[in-house]
Amino acid sequence: ILIHAVSDALLGAAGLGDIGHFFPDTDPRNKGIDSSKILADVCTKLKNDSFLVVNVDATIVLQSPKLSSFIVSIKNSLSNLIGIQSSRVNIKATTGESMGFVGREEGIACYATVLIEKT
Repeated sequence: ILIHAVSDALLGAAGLGDIGHFFPDTDPRNKGIDSSKILADVCTKLKNDSFLVVNVDATIVLQSPKLSSFIVSIKNSLSNLIGIQSSRVNIKATTGESMGFVGREEGIACYATVLIEKT
């Protein structure tokens, strides 16, 4: 979910649409696709359009499990996938405070904000 949220944020920031435009769920080739391949393709699209990823800020909302011990690892993995320094990636995790579908552990949510610049 984090990679999808970041991919959508990057595409949106560049004015390129969203994941569904490039990877529609109606296309059988996209069934079970590795999310890192989606992000790699998105980063290539941005690079081809002369965009540079400046930073990424994301919040993962889930009741459990607690992610605090994984944040550094997630941050490093995401920065490697995007090709930016890990200091330019911020990952936060929070709970649904036992409210809504997140609080009932029926799903998770993720919000991502990115800054890109034209080179």
